[in-house]
Amino acid sequence: MPKDRYLNHSKGITAPALGAFAVTPSDSADLQETIRAVTLGTGGTLSFVGTDGATNTTAALPAGTYAMSATRIRATGTTAGDITGWI
Repeated sequence: MPKDRYLNHSKGITAPALGAFAVTPSDSADLQETIRAVTLGTGGTLSFVGTDGATNTTAALPAGTYAMSATRIRATGTTAGDITGWI
């Protein structure tokens, strides 16, 4: 499981991000850190593993930023592109 710098801290969903990184979807590799939001530069579907371990796949989303908590962005089921993960 990736590092979660907020694991022992209370954080609100509207709190500012501390950093970001480019995401390459993978069916086998966790993200370098748990993300709390994602920006899709190109719209499409997004398949991810949440912090509860459940796999979720969205309907087609327009380009934009979405609040979420995820440990992995899966290649299978993801058609969105230019993905940025926010920590």
